[in-house]
Amino acid sequence: MSRAFASFFRSPAGTPTPNSFRYVFAALSGAALSFSFTGLYLSIYSYVCIGILLIVLFGAKPRVAFLCGGLHMLFFIVTSVPWIADVLAEHGGVPKIAGWGLVVLIGLYLGLLCGGFAWCVNRLAQRSILLACVGAPFLWVTLEFVREHFPEISFPWGLLGYAPSSNLGLLQITTLTGIYGLSFFAAAINAIFAWCDAATETPVRTRVTVLVSTLVLLLAAILLAPRLVPAIHANHYARAVQLNFPEVNDYPPTWYQDHAEDLNDIEQLSLAPSGNHPDLLIWPETPAPFSFEDARFVNRASQLGQKFGHPFLAGSVEWRPLPGTGQTIVSHTLVPYNSAVLVEQGRPVFVYDKIHLVPFGEYEPFPLIHRVVKSVSSEIGGFAKGSKFGVAKLPDGYSFSAFICYEAIYPGEIRHFAAQGAQLFVNISNDGWFGHSAAAEQHLRMARVRAVENRRWMLRVTNSGITASVDPYGRIFSPVPPDVRAGVDLPYDFRTDETLYTRFGDWFAWLCVIVSAILLATTFWKGNTAGEGIAIPVGLEPTLAAPTATA
Repeated sequence: MSRAFASFFRSPAGTPTPNSFRYVFAALSGAALSFSFTGLYLSIYSYVCIGILLIVLFGAKPRVAFLCGGLHMLFFIVTSVPWIADVLAEHGGVPKIAGWGLVVLIGLYLGLLCGGFAWCVNRLAQRSILLACVGAPFLWVTLEFVREHFPEISFPWGLLGYAPSSNLGLLQITTLTGIYGLSFFAAAINAIFAWCDAATETPVRTRVTVLVSTLVLLLAAILLAPRLVPAIHANHYARAVQLNFPEVNDYPPTWYQDHAEDLNDIEQLSLAPSGNHPDLLIWPETPAPFSFEDARFVNRASQLGQKFGHPFLAGSVEWRPLPGTGQTIVSHTLVPYNSAVLVEQGRPVFVYDKIHLVPFGEYEPFPLIHRVVKSVSSEIGGFAKGSKFGVAKLPDGYSFSAFICYEAIYPGEIRHFAAQGAQLFVNISNDGWFGHSAAAEQHLRMARVRAVENRRWMLRVTNSGITASVDPYGRIFSPVPPDVRAGVDLPYDFRTDETLYTRFGDWFAWLCVIVSAILLATTFWKGNTAGEGIAIPVGLEPTLAAPTATA
């Protein structure tokens, strides 16, 4: 960045630049940030785009800052996850325009959170640019933490830290702090660049020194840190079958007869001879009417498990009565659960029911809008939530946990599996709904971080790609290309060590929340302003980035 960029928002006479310029740069910075999450996945944008937003906020009126933050997030969402509209149109039975409407709504509601971030940064900047830049990384992590824990409609997809996580060395930070440590790291780099550009009260030589030093250290970390990551070898292999069934919204009664050839082909892939001697068979999240309440599937799964001779894990839809309080059954109507079932010696021995369902996809988050949702599409909702972070025991005494699809983007939930004794992660998913969009790659990159956070091998098996194995340090092995039916032997092993993140969870994110609250509280204290020796009433402090009465 340069001094000229910050000066762009001030005329030579010190009068404020039209707010339209701020809005344009806020929107462009959000759209540009999506380049770190799509296409070539260039992480460099994650180190500069938030910095551009910060500079836009300095010297703006509070309401303008809020709108700038909202625009930044809105344009990031629209450009990074446009596949949501395609999925809803093609598989959700909604008009394309309605799908885009939902994308915009997601951007607007997350934009409110980002607007709050921008307002807080702007308020800190009224005290000093330095204070705002110091507080920005804490505030950004707070924003992302709220995104993960927002009731019912949380959407922590594409957090800032996932961009630098592509670097194997930097990725190891997550064992201490979770993904939020990497988000803090990237936001801090942005804040340093913004300070170097906007802190005009600091000598140019000092700012140039800080800028160059930051660039050198960042480059050194990017180039050297991966060399410090130890190599690791697996002692086991799992046979993973990428089924590549087409996505359909319903299954006719004759489905098994119509797909008999497909099922035979899949069984041959499952049982194909291999020199790796796989000791675990995995099918993905159900892309077909697989259910252990259906005798046709039970017979096939049982026979396949016996022929394979080792445990067999498959995604299925399990139909059971909905339990009420305790063991009381409040309804005899069967409801579906999105499940993973482990078969040993031809019979089911373990069932995990998906806990975190996809809002508006697998369930309706707000029952009060049931009629509205049904008026748009009758295909939305219907699944019941699981309630237990289950851990399965294998015959050799080792343990693993399975989680399903969308759950992989929730770090605070996945750590529960490792904390309860899972020595291996299995993530089954049906990413065929994403079509040919960037979503499948994004999903893999986020799931990969869960393995490193908890130092666990992870077997990720999908219907149509990307099926792969991830080691405890984040290396990806044996990826199967999208949109092909194939069987592959994925290396894996068991780990019993416990990371700081596994043990203490989101301690770092909570620390950022606390620091953010303290920093924001100081702006309401009518004491001395930063760097001044006299008390100035709140609301009349000078704005260092723009010496005008625009704050």
